[in-house]
Amino acid sequence: MNVSYRQLKAFVTTARLCNFTKAAEELHLTQSGLSFMMRQLETQLDCRLFERTTRLVALTPAGEHFLPVAQNIVDSMDKAHEQLTQLTLEARNKLVIGVTPLVSTNVVPAARKAFTHKHPDAKLNFVATNHDQIQALVAAGEIDFGLGAHFDEASGIDIQPLFQYNLMWITPSRAQDSAAPDLGAGVAPWSALRDVPLFALPSDNHIQKVIESHLSDIRRPDKEQATFNNLEMLIAMVSAGEGTAILPSYSIAACRRHGVQTAILTEPRVAMDFYRITRRGRHPAELMDAFTEAFVASIPT
Repeated sequence: MNVSYRQLKAFVTTARLCNFTKAAEELHLTQSGLSFMMRQLETQLDCRLFERTTRLVALTPAGEHFLPVAQNIVDSMDKAHEQLTQLTLEARNKLVIGVTPLVSTNVVPAARKAFTHKHPDAKLNFVATNHDQIQALVAAGEIDFGLGAHFDEASGIDIQPLFQYNLMWITPSRAQDSAAPDLGAGVAPWSALRDVPLFALPSDNHIQKVIESHLSDIRRPDKEQATFNNLEMLIAMVSAGEGTAILPSYSIAACRRHGVQTAILTEPRVAMDFYRITRRGRHPAELMDAFTEAFVASIPT
């Protein structure tokens, strides 16, 4: 026996209305289609469910016995469908996003505000952690996507460049340190860094590797440098007058907040990609592109 929900729904509706014509209209079926469906159901159950006359449709004793069973199944299926529809709607309106700590405090607030203005029903959850952990969470399917300055090529991961940023030199303000260089022009050549003290990111950091390559090109002497793996802490150290540093330009909002000077490094100007990563084969969250657009538009310049 292979009785379908559609057959049970048609049976329950016909039993309630006691009229094939009205039941067919409510179910958006032809009357002949409904009659055929009911004959199929009776064949599958091996019993008559309706007594039919030219003016009346009534349940047989077997139909009376079967009605509460069919009604219970239809009600359960309708309730399950309603719940699944709600879950699907909630899933479509929810994003879980991995971001690095500096991005979480200096870009995400403006991006979230712009996004929720257009999508007030959306629910956004953010996980602020390092690039490696973001990539691991994306690969495990625990977050919808990740945003960051560098991710490793890996099977099962799609990496998409979103925008380019530059490297910039940051120094204390002249008010904090009268000996600090004047970066009022907003640009500075790499050669200006040949003899200045510099804080650094860890040596295995992708951005730091690019920095070291350009410092080598200007024949900067090898010097021991204090290292920090947190960009916000590095900016705070510069703000305290303890030295200078080279940072990605998307950190400029934090630099302004800490009152440090900034200048884009030139000769050459270094352009690097900022990325979004997703799990390959995973159905993309419906609002992912909309948030990404708001995020890119919120990058401080």
